[in-house]
Amino acid sequence: MRIALAATCIADTLFPAAPQAVVRLLERLGHEVVFPAGQTCCGQMHVNTGYVAEAVPVIRNHVRTFAPVADGEWDAVVIPSGSCTGSVRHQQAMVARRVGLDELAATAEAVAARTFELSELLVDVLGVTDVGAWFPHRVTYHPTCHSLRMVHVGDRPLRLLREVEGLDLVELPAAETCCGFGGTFAFKNADVSGAMLADKTANVRATAADVLTAGDMSCLMHIGGGLSRQRSGVRALHLAEILASTREDPTPLPAATFSEMTTA
Repeated sequence: MRIALAATCIADTLFPAAPQAVVRLLERLGHEVVFPAGQTCCGQMHVNTGYVAEAVPVIRNHVRTFAPVADGEWDAVVIPSGSCTGSVRHQQAMVARRVGLDELAATAEAVAARTFELSELLVDVLGVTDVGAWFPHRVTYHPTCHSLRMVHVGDRPLRLLREVEGLDLVELPAAETCCGFGGTFAFKNADVSGAMLADKTANVRATAADVLTAGDMSCLMHIGGGLSRQRSGVRALHLAEILASTREDPTPLPAATFSEMTTA
């Protein structure tokens, strides 16, 4: 298959190892990956904070950039993020229609129909759960809110992780509870967000996992930051980085942060 990668803003600018891992993984499985250079934001952060009009040019750019998938130039678009996949599917056409741009809405729907979150693409489209990965660490998985409730990835990430050679998968207590990030929610409701994060990090630490994984870098940034400040030793890695890891080309665990190396 010929697959276009939508890297997402946060991964492209702050955590490039995640989209790079998507490329390594899909190419190892025998597929061609293209990276449309015109991509920027999908518009999710604008819509979620009420700036619907401001989201329109951002959405128009995303739709124009990935429209070739609707014409068969690519077979699919993959996004290593449940929240951005949810935005493409549930927000873009809605916003376009709200401002009277029916043609843009129709194209957005055509793009959305061939846009998949990574675990969906692997399991449902490519038909694989064993991707030939090797990752000899104890891992726990956090199902992010948008991937769980908007995209409905279900147990696909867990099915993929169970097939990884050497990986010890341990269940996360209260896994489906939100981590407290929620984009600007973490800033506007910092005390509530912090309390939710404290519950999540306590549950992660209770697993004695080496690694926390998820399908969204935003949530991993939030939880991983909390774990780092607690000097827990637990590392946060995107699902793609684990699935891309092999004996010949293993994904290393992230180095300790400065806060973890210093004493209180």
